[in-house]
Order: sequence, then C-alpha cells, then structure tokens
Amino acid sequence: MKRKILATTLSAFMAASLLTGCGGSNGSGSGTTADGVQEITWMFWDDLDATQDLISLGYKETIERFNKDYEGQYHVNVVTTNLEEYYTKLNAEIQGGNAPDVFICSPGPQLSDYVIPDGVAPADGLCMNLDDALATDGWKNTFTSDAVFTQQTYDGSVYAIPLNTAAACCFYNTEMFEDAGATVPTNFDELLDACDKLEAKGYTPITISAGTSWCLSMVAGYLCEEEGVDLAALADGSASWEDGKLEKACENLLKLSKYFQPTAQGDTNDVATANFYNEEAAILIQGSWAIGQINGENPDFESKCGVFQFPGCQRLIAKSDSLCVSKDTKCPEACIALLKYFTDDTAQKYTAEVGGKIPVTSVEYDAAKAPAQLSYVMDVFANAKGTFGFYNESMPTTETGAHFDDLMVSVFLGDTTPAEAAKDMEEYYNENCR
Repeated sequence: MKRKILATTLSAFMAASLLTGCGGSNGSGSGTTADGVQEITWMFWDDLDATQDLISLGYKETIERFNKDYEGQYHVNVVTTNLEEYYTKLNAEIQGGNAPDVFICSPGPQLSDYVIPDGVAPADGLCMNLDDALATDGWKNTFTSDAVFTQQTYDGSVYAIPLNTAAACCFYNTEMFEDAGATVPTNFDELLDACDKLEAKGYTPITISAGTSWCLSMVAGYLCEEEGVDLAALADGSASWEDGKLEKACENLLKLSKYFQPTAQGDTNDVATANFYNEEAAILIQGSWAIGQINGENPDFESKCGVFQFPGCQRLIAKSDSLCVSKDTKCPEACIALLKYFTDDTAQKYTAEVGGKIPVTSVEYDAAKAPAQLSYVMDVFANAKGTFGFYNESMPTTETGAHFDDLMVSVFLGDTTPAEAAKDMEEYYNENCR
C-alpha cells in the first residue's frame, strides 16, 4: 500500500538526514552560507509569483517580511507546486533527500502519514514535536484555545501549527437568485427546487470540479452526513457501508449532478471557481478558503456573493492549513521563528481582513475591513451544531480517502451504481481498514 511505501521513504530520509547539515538534507535551498546565514526551505501548494489568491499572497508577504527582518541571520527559500501535485512532489522530495525544513499539510491522515508513518511512534516520525516551542515566551497563549490544535495533536503533543480556520459552504450569486425567484434552501429538496428555478431562468445552477476528485467528494461527504453515515462505526466494523446510507447519498449526488456545468468532468477546481466569480454559474460548493481566490480575481463580485450552509446538514466540514517542521532540521530556531511569523498579529490580521479566513489566534481585527463573505461564514459557524472533517481526511488512511474520492467520481460518471459503490466501500474496509 502507498502508506507502507511512504513509511519506507520516510525511514530512508530520516537515516540519510543524520549525515547532512542545516536543513536536514542536501537539497537545494538548505544549508549555511559562507557568511553564516542559515537557509531553510518552505514548501507550499501554490505559485506565489503567479497566484491572485489573497491567502497565498498573504503567505508570500509573510515570507518576504521574515527574510527582510532576519536578513543576515535566516533566509527562507520557497518551493512551490500546484495543489493537485503537492503531496506527490513532497514525497518525491523526501525520498530524494531534499525534504523541506517547513512544509504545509492538511490535518487528518495526510498529516498522520508524516507524524506516524505506518503507525510508528510520533517521536520516530518526520515531524518535530512543537510542545517546547509553544511553551516558550507564551506563544501558545496567543491562540484562541487548545481546541485549534485538536487535529495537530498526537499522543498529547502538538506536531503542526494551524494557520487559519475555514468551512465548506455554498457560495451563491444573490442577483441570479433574485432574478430567478429562488430562495436560500434549508434542505436538499429546497436546493433542488432552487436549481430548477435557476435553470429555468437560463442560469447554470452549480459549478463544481469533478476533475479534482476531492471537490466532488466534499459534496458527497455532506450528503453522507445528511444520511447519518458514521465513519467511526464503519472503521471498527460496527456499521456497514451497505446499510443503505451511502447508497442514498450517491443517489442524491446523481440528482444534484444534473445541475452541474456541462464541463464539470474535466474542469479543475480553479476553473470551476472561476465559473462562479465570472458569473457563469449561480452556486459554488467550496470551502471558505475560496474567498481569497474569488475576491482576488474579481473584487467587484464581493457585493453579490452570498453564503449559506449546505442544506439539511447540522454540522460543517471544517479544516485548517497547518505547518510542519522536519524534526531532523539543523536549523530549528529558524524554522520556529518562521512559524511564529505565520501566526503573529500581522499575518493573522491579514488572514481575516484580506483573506477572509478565521484567525487561529486572539488577534483583534477590523471586521469592517474584512471581506463581506467572512461575516456570512461566521454566521454559518455560529448556527452549526458542530464540525467534521473532509471524508477523504477522516478515513483510516490517505489511500482509503483517495479510494472514496475516486469512487464518487465513478458514480458521477455513471461507471458505478450507488449500490455498487456501497458494496465496493464495504469490501475495501474489510480488506484494508478493519
């Protein structure tokens, strides 16, 4: 399985790292220069020189500010790729002995792959234990609560630093809704009714990427939540994927898919999002991290961009971007200093006031400066009964999550029936997860 391959890769990296200098690797960008500057690498999933995403641009500002303030002492070299290829490239860098000193990671099984590859103790994984750093100079006290570290904590210790909080919501074009006589839906049937009205008025009701499988899987996760799917019970074998709940969720996914843009199968996430802010579709089901992209690409669209919770669900899909440090870096002080820059008041104010994400620290920010969508998302959070993670990040392994993603695409394409999907997941869990 991929998880075992990754564990072998990480073991090889950690053995090799003992022979290297600052940065824990011989990779490009890590090391101590002739004049004593400690250089570290930071790996991210967006091109900071080409992006218009406001969150990504905020990260770029943080890196530039850090390099300026620590000129002559520390310097960060940036390694970037696109989101779809990020983990493949990250793993290749690790395998090649070029592991970044600091890298971004999603919480859940993906983070676990680096903290506890193949079930090893966290102390033997790739990521640095950050407890001592958090306890120094009251850094941990700047965060809103210990709860923000829930998904970054293993065996009682923190192995990654959250940067923000976001939720998967439904963004909608308020002018299109008004023109079509559609109202904000509160359940699945009302969502279908709104789509009917939008379609009758000549609008494409929903834009989504089925070419980026997690986007479609995110919708499927909400539909599973509506049906009462219990991932914990499925993992321990006390529930079955063939109990009818996944099958019903897949049937509803097919009902909803009739309202997707015709090019959904091949559209990437960026293209699907662009369809929305270019006013080629009325609804975008996406995380609130898209606010930075929407407003960065089309600032004038903010005034007509509304937000509502996925209809019928009591809970929200929520997550945070997180930063990890290679535990074998020979420049730990530089790495920790960089993490602190990402969570200082300047960066966290930007997160809210420009990027439209919820800060993880207790920083005071000007709500009047923040994107209008942020207040809508905060309202959605306030009315939700709780949160849960992406399905592909909440299953026992990254491979299981990827299998679910691909299966939902197969259902959407008509290659797999809802009943076959339920049977497939049950067989997969019996063979790999229980």
